[in-house]
Amino acid sequence: RVEVKESGGGSVQLGGSLRLSCTTAGLPFDEYDMSWFRQAPGKEREEVSCITSGSLVTNSLDSVKGRFITSRDSKKKSAYLQMNNLKAEDSGTYYCAARVSCEYFSGGYFGQGTQVTVSS
Repeated sequence: RVEVKESGGGSVQLGGSLRLSCTTAGLPFDEYDMSWFRQAPGKEREEVSCITSGSLVTNSLDSVKGRFITSRDSKKKSAYLQMNNLKAEDSGTYYCAARVSCEYFSGGYFGQGTQVTVSS
């Protein structure tokens, strides 16, 4: 059974930092690209970033460039999203997804999400 699980969300003040983790099980982690998505209330889900199996980061939102760092660890079968200098508009539910390719989306395995709230 494939499992994808996010953790590390929480409440933080403007300008603060959070590190999200995405652990996986039941899939060949090294063969999957990993994406981070987010969704704010009343808005559509958007992709924050994607990291390939070869650790190339792509598809990053312009609004997070220079603030968010995407990484992965093959030994831990996990992906990470380091979020710095957080802004109110970064609030939302963050999802991790294991997907075949960052270049196109044909479905994948999503986690349940972790909530991020940024407040003043």
